[in-house]
Amino acid sequence: MAAAALIGKKIGMTRIYTADGEAVPVTVIQAGPCTVLQVKKSDGKDGYNAVQLGFEDVKPHRSTLPMIGHAAAAGTGPKRIIREVPMPTVPEDNAGDVWTVEVFEAAGTKHVDVVSTTKGRGYTGVMKRYGFGGQPASHGTERKHRSPGAIGGMSQRGRGQAVKKGKRMAGHSGNVRRTSRNQELVRVDKENHLLLVKGSVPGPNGVYVLVRQAKAKK
Repeated sequence: MAAAALIGKKIGMTRIYTADGEAVPVTVIQAGPCTVLQVKKSDGKDGYNAVQLGFEDVKPHRSTLPMIGHAAAAGTGPKRIIREVPMPTVPEDNAGDVWTVEVFEAAGTKHVDVVSTTKGRGYTGVMKRYGFGGQPASHGTERKHRSPGAIGGMSQRGRGQAVKKGKRMAGHSGNVRRTSRNQELVRVDKENHLLLVKGSVPGPNGVYVLVRQAKAKK
């Protein structure tokens, strides 16, 4: 389980240079500061160890009364994003504590998992959604070049011409939760609350992400 984690926002991509002059592509993530809204312990009423984090203040009229009261119990205002982080042991934190990028240095984290939402592609056909090759472009094919082909088929006894469950067809593409695992944590900027993660992170600029200590270490 992750012992260090922060909620943040993807800023964009850039590059940094090593001492040898090698260019390293990195994703810049504004991580934290995050307020501890609730602490759950295995020996308490919750029955497991976890810390609930809140990120980015939101105006009370854009929140709900239950969330305003929940945040007030921790001595803070309502938050836009709330995530729960499992802990391997009983957490020593208290509600109202603030986590910054320093939690990764304290945990000695060198690789992280980044959980985010991919870019939404809208309603797409099978060629863009699944990489289908389409129909032949030779003589005889008319206005069917990007069609999926036959979808019924009589190849399964008892189903007849019904479309099989899980058939790859046109539909909504993208805008799903994805986890990019074991990405190298290149640099931690304490002053500006930034994390530089090697490689790309799913989702557009401005998407909210959860950066946590890598579960499967390299």
